[in-house]
Amino acid sequence: MGNKKKNKKANKFLNFLETQISIDDKDNTLAQKCKFNFAYFVNDSAGQDFRDWSQKQLYELFDKLKEYSKFPLAHWEKQKLGNHPLFVKYSQFPTNTDFELPKSIPHQAIWSRFRLEGDSRLIGFVLPDEYKDEEQNKSGFRFDTNIFYVVFLDGKHKFYKTK
Repeated sequence: MGNKKKNKKANKFLNFLETQISIDDKDNTLAQKCKFNFAYFVNDSAGQDFRDWSQKQLYELFDKLKEYSKFPLAHWEKQKLGNHPLFVKYSQFPTNTDFELPKSIPHQAIWSRFRLEGDSRLIGFVLPDEYKDEEQNKSGFRFDTNIFYVVFLDGKHKFYKTK
């Protein structure tokens, strides 16, 4: 009787393994998905901290992060909500802004933003394409140009003011 229970468990485990996907599958897109990094996150006088946002705003933020994580950053540059792009790269840190340029951000950073809900924006930077797969200082670690480094929460569209 003990063998039947053991075989049942073994069969269940084997069936589970057979239904699992693999990163080696030809249709797997894991490496293409953009990533979000919060190591450079700051809240200056213009930006907000997570505790400043309502539960609804935080839910919407994480819901958007979940959706934006499904595709590479290049995909989001082409997507629009009406006439407004969902993801934008700027040529420089804006001059018409309420935010201050943090000293901790590399000068090579390409300032960018994701549109969230209403006037809310997620502000950060990406790395220039010439750094793609380059090793950093013989560390064995390579740069990834498909990462969005979050720097500010902008709940009132004050980073790149258009009005």
